[in-house]
Amino acid sequence: MSDQHSYSRIWAEAQGALADLLEDEIPPTSLRPQKDRFQAFHTLATFYLRYLHIFRRLEEVYDQIVHPQKRQVVRQVLEGVMGRLVELKNEMVELEFSEFHYLDDLLQDLKMTPEDLDVPIPRYFIRERMKALKERERMLAHILEKKGSLNQEPVSLQVMSVERAVQLLQVSERARQGRLRAHFMKEIWREERRIRQGEDGPTEADLNLAATLIQRVWRGYRERKRTKKERLEEMIFLGMVEPEVLELSPAQQRAQQVEKIRRQVQDQHEAEYQQALLSIKQSVRSVDEADIKETLQDQIRQWFLECRDATGKFPDFPSAEDGGSASIFSQKSPEEVAAELAAKQQEKEKKKSKGKKDKNASKERKEKKKDKKGKSKGKGGKSDIEEEEKGWKMSPSNFLPTVAEGAKLYREVWQTRDEGQNFPQRFDPQLVREEKRMEVEEEVRVQVRQCACYMCFLPHFPFAFSPPPCLNRTIESLYEELVLEGILTRPHNVKLSEYLGEFSYLGTSLRQANIEPMPSLSDVRQLIALYGVLPLGSQSVHERGPLIRSLLLAGPSGVGKKMLLHALCTETGANLFNLSPGNLAGKYPGKSGLQYLLHMVLKVARQLQPSVLWIGDAEKTFYKKVPKAEKELEPKRLKKDLVKVVKSIKVEDRVLLVGTSRRPFDADLKSLSKVYKKIILIPRPDYSSRLILWKKLLVIGGAQLGPTLDLSSLAKVTDGYTQGHILQAVRSVLSSRRLNQQSKRPLTALEFIPPLARQDPVYKEEEETLKAWYSRTPLGKKRTRAAKEFEDAAQLKGKKKPGKGQKKEGEGKGKKKKKKK
Repeated sequence: MSDQHSYSRIWAEAQGALADLLEDEIPPTSLRPQKDRFQAFHTLATFYLRYLHIFRRLEEVYDQIVHPQKRQVVRQVLEGVMGRLVELKNEMVELEFSEFHYLDDLLQDLKMTPEDLDVPIPRYFIRERMKALKERERMLAHILEKKGSLNQEPVSLQVMSVERAVQLLQVSERARQGRLRAHFMKEIWREERRIRQGEDGPTEADLNLAATLIQRVWRGYRERKRTKKERLEEMIFLGMVEPEVLELSPAQQRAQQVEKIRRQVQDQHEAEYQQALLSIKQSVRSVDEADIKETLQDQIRQWFLECRDATGKFPDFPSAEDGGSASIFSQKSPEEVAAELAAKQQEKEKKKSKGKKDKNASKERKEKKKDKKGKSKGKGGKSDIEEEEKGWKMSPSNFLPTVAEGAKLYREVWQTRDEGQNFPQRFDPQLVREEKRMEVEEEVRVQVRQCACYMCFLPHFPFAFSPPPCLNRTIESLYEELVLEGILTRPHNVKLSEYLGEFSYLGTSLRQANIEPMPSLSDVRQLIALYGVLPLGSQSVHERGPLIRSLLLAGPSGVGKKMLLHALCTETGANLFNLSPGNLAGKYPGKSGLQYLLHMVLKVARQLQPSVLWIGDAEKTFYKKVPKAEKELEPKRLKKDLVKVVKSIKVEDRVLLVGTSRRPFDADLKSLSKVYKKIILIPRPDYSSRLILWKKLLVIGGAQLGPTLDLSSLAKVTDGYTQGHILQAVRSVLSSRRLNQQSKRPLTALEFIPPLARQDPVYKEEEETLKAWYSRTPLGKKRTRAAKEFEDAAQLKGKKKPGKGQKKEGEGKGKKKKKKK
C-alpha cells in the first residue's frame, strides 16, 4: 500500500499542476488577440513544456497504479494531455513556420533540463496489446518459415581435383610435424635448464636477491594499479571519461521485479473489475428495472397530461437530438419544455432558409478578401503574415474539454476519497453500482420512449444496413500473400530512445542572429514521437488531433532514417508495409495489378491497425527524369495513386505513410509536397551528438573506456561523418580478438582512424544542398518570407521620422554655418 500511496501522491501533484494550467489556458472569452508574435510563441511554448511535464507524471502513474477505476480516470486525462501536446505543437509550427523550435530560455525559467524535452512513449501502447502482438508474431514466423522452405535451393557440392586435395593434405601434415618438433625442442630445453640449476644449487645471496626482485616487481605493480585507479576515478568525477557499465545493483533488480509484480496485480484487478461490471449490472437490472420503468412511465404520463392542460393539446415527444425523455425529467414546467421545443423548431427552419444566403455571402466575402489583399500589397507591401501578427489567437481545442472533465472527476470523486480500508486497491462496488444504475435507467428510458411514441402514434422506421463491398477473401489469406510477396515485413526491434542525439544549445542564439540552424537529433526524435508514435498509439489522439497522414524523412545516407521508421513500428506495435520502388519491381505488373495490390494493402492495414506504409527512396517515385538504368524498375508506378492513397486515410484509420529519401532534390518538389505534408530534415550529427554516439556505441560493443581513449578528439575528427559511419568504424575495430587484448593493450583513438578514412563523409556542399532544397518546400517558403518581412519591419522601425523635440541629421550644423556667414 505504501508504493500505491506514493503513486497517489504523484497523481495528486500532477492533477494540481493541471488545474493551475487549465486556469491559465482557458481565459475569458473577451481576451484580445496577441499582437506580439514572439510573446504568442512564448505563451505556446510555456504551455507545451508544462503539459509535457504533466504527461510524464501521468504516464508513470498509469503504468504502476493498480486500482482499476482510478486507472480509467488517469487514462482519460492522459490521452487528453497527449492530444493537447500535439495541438500545441501544431500551433507553434503554424506560428513560426518551422518544425523545429528552440526553448533554451524557457527551460531555464521553468527549472527544466534538456532531457525533460523528450516526449515519453506510453508503455500501455504495447503492454495492452501484448497478446495480439504475440499472436501476430507467431503467425508471421510461421509464414516466413513456410516461405523459406519453398524458396530453399539444393546445395551444390564443389568438385576438387586430386592434385589440389594432395596439396592440402601435404600442407596440413607439414604443419602438424612442425608443431610436434617445436614441442619436443621445448621439452629438451626445459630438461637441460633443470639439470644445470641442480648441479650449481642456489646460494643464500641468490635467494636474497630473488626476494628483493620479487618485492620490487610486486610493489611497482601495486602502485601502478593504485595510481591508475585513482586517475580513472578523477577523470570520471570530472566527466572526462564515461564510467564502465556495471550490472544492476540488487536494489535496482528488486525494483524491476516489484514493477513486474505490480503489473500482474493490475491485470488481476482489471479482470475482477470487468467481471463485476457484468454481474452488478445484471443485479441492478433484476432488482431495480421494474421500479425504474414504472417511475418513468408515471412521469411521462403526468407530463403529457400537464402539457395538455396547459396548452390544450398533446405535445410531440422530444426527439433524440433535443434530449429525448431526459428533457422531460429536467425539473422544468410543461410550458417551459413546450416553449423550448418550439424555439428549436423555429431555429431549424431559419437555418434552412439561411443556407442559400450564406453561400452567396461567402462568395462575396472571398471576393472582398481578394480585393483587400491586392490593395494592401499594392499600397504598402503588407501581407497576410502582418495581419496575423496583429491578431493572433489560440485555435479552439478538441482535447481541453476532455482534460477539464477528467480533472473535475478527480476533484469530485477521488481527491478526498478515503482509501484507508481498501489496502489491496481493488475496485469500488458502490461506484460500479451507481454507474450501472444510470446505464440501466438509460436503457429503460429508451424502452419507455418507444412505448410512449407508439401510444402517441409517432412513426418509427427501422434502419437497414447493407454490408460494404469487399473481396471474398479473409484477412488471414491477404496477410499471408503480402508476407510471401515481401510487401509486409517484420520491423526491427529498436526503441526510439536508442536513436542517440544531443540537445542543440546554440539554436536560440543563431536564430537571434538571423541564422537558421540545422536541427539537432534530439529535435528529430521529439518530432517522430509527436507526429508518429502518439497518433498511431492512441485512437483518441488520431481521431481528434491534427490529422497527419504522411511523413517524409529526408537526409544524407547514414543519419538513421530507417532506424526511426523501425522505432516507430516497434513503439506502437504497427505493421510495416514496404512499398518502395525497388521492392515493387516485377510484382503485380500492370495497372490492374497495382490497383489490386493497393486495395489489398489498405484493407489489411485498416483491419490490423496501427500500420505504417513505407516508401524507401521516396524521390524515385517523383523523378523529374528517370535514369536509363532504372527504367525497367518503373520507379514512378505509384506517382498517380499515392495522392489517392493519402486522401483515403480517414480519421478513424491509424495508418501513416512514411517516406525516406537521401536525395530529395532529385524529385519534382510540387508533386512530392502534395503527398508528404510533413517533411522532417535530418542533419548529420553535431559535436555533442557525436561525442554521445562514440561513448554509447563503444560501451555497447564491449570496449573499456580509459584515459588512453580520447573521445573528445574522435568527436572532433569525425565532423561530417554520420551515425552509420561511426557504427561501422566501431564494429570493424572491436573484434573479439581486440576485446580480449584490452587488459594488456588499452584502446586508443588512433585505431579508429583507418576505418573512418575508408569511408566518404557528408561534405558541407551536400548539407547546403539539402538546406536549399528544404527552403523551397511550402513550409520553408513561409519561413523565408516571414524572416524577410521581419527584417523589413525592423528596418522601417530604425528609419522612423524624428519627433518634435528631435532634430534631423545635419539640421543643427547647417544653422551654425549660416550664422557664421
